[in-house]
Amino acid sequence: MQDLGWAEILIIALVFVLLFGAKKLPETARAVGRSLRIFKAEAGKLRDDEPAEPAEPATPPAAGPSLEEQARRLEEQAARLRAGIREDGQAKP
Repeated sequence: MQDLGWAEILIIALVFVLLFGAKKLPETARAVGRSLRIFKAEAGKLRDDEPAEPAEPATPPAAGPSLEEQARRLEEQAARLRAGIREDGQAKP
């Protein structure tokens, strides 16, 4: 991108004066300045929200009973339930 010369800056200034008028130009410049300040502050907050270091990976849960142990427990529970039901489908008294 090329640098702006004094002629280009003068043309831009004249366009602003024509668009906003000489009386409203200072007010418009202040509003633009305030908006830029707010934008920079919010952008800075977004940068600060990001953690500086990556989070450590979560540790896996503690090992529970093995699959064989779980299967054995389920079979025992199923056997106890079957023993509590009669052949006709009614629970034993």
